[in-house]
Amino acid sequence: MIIPKADKLSNNQLQEIESIVGEFDCTILEIQGHNQCVYAILGDETHAVMFKRIAGLPYIRKVDAIESPYKLMDRRSALSNHQVRIGHVNVGEGRPFIIGGPCTIDPHSPQLFIETAHALKEAGVDALRGGVWKPRTNPYSYQGDNKAIDIILKAREETGLPIDIEVMDSAQLRIALDSKVDILQVGTRNALNYSLLKEIGEKSAGTNSSVLLKRGRHVASPDEFIAAAEYLVASGNPNVMLCPRGTTPPLDGYRNHPDESISPLLKNKTWAPVVVDPSHSVGHSEYVLASSLSAITYGADGLCIESHIDPSKGIGDDPKQAITPEEMKELLLSCAEIWKYRYLPKD
Repeated sequence: MIIPKADKLSNNQLQEIESIVGEFDCTILEIQGHNQCVYAILGDETHAVMFKRIAGLPYIRKVDAIESPYKLMDRRSALSNHQVRIGHVNVGEGRPFIIGGPCTIDPHSPQLFIETAHALKEAGVDALRGGVWKPRTNPYSYQGDNKAIDIILKAREETGLPIDIEVMDSAQLRIALDSKVDILQVGTRNALNYSLLKEIGEKSAGTNSSVLLKRGRHVASPDEFIAAAEYLVASGNPNVMLCPRGTTPPLDGYRNHPDESISPLLKNKTWAPVVVDPSHSVGHSEYVLASSLSAITYGADGLCIESHIDPSKGIGDDPKQAITPEEMKELLLSCAEIWKYRYLPKD
């Protein structure tokens, strides 16, 4: 990992370094953060001579070799101080970052979504989620509608809240990026779809779009989870959040097996913010508050919670697991009270 003295290498400086690493069959990947560009060496980076030549250049501050399966996501990497910024908020800075909104946007009832968005802004959420396209186990279930993106874009325009949309393929990714979606969500079914992860990282690189990566529901280990995020960062987008959302097999009475307790393990391995999804974890609105408080105590930097102004009129999972904006407001107050007690890794 190469860290320049300036915020970014000039074209001539980059060409000089590319020439050096090329002699050792390596390449350079530029990773653009909000305040600083860093440069990953791709290939066999164990060549001592290569390191010494790069470190000796007058415009280089530091060259690091990370002995880790995920060289960019590791807490010791050059991105260790990287902050994921969404809208005007640094995720996890001073308080929980909260994403809220319905499971699915109903294109036949757009006003319900707009009213929910305004109520959630009033409740204090930081970003608005809404399912435009929906991956379904049953091919005959509602799969979403392209028209729904106009509804969430209108909600963003009216409320000023950043928006979170799940994408599942190249066409959806293109629509989301053309719409300047703030958070690209990778769902649990695609959490280990490495081709999609690379494409999202490449095409969102240098944009203002962050990525919320859900944990694979079939018990992806912490290392496997972080390695999946490495695909995104290594492809050019360092603005990644990790989202535990429950795994299988489910605990009796819950939708999944709650996994917010993985948060300390993740935070000890990586710098990336952890944003837990309690709604899919427990699957019932009455348990969402307890799961949310548990997630914050375990060290989560934020929460992604399904919420609807009238859950009984929602589609998808909303009738079962969405909380109301009024309940969201109370939940945020409770989370703020325990924020100072949350787990933080030791340096």
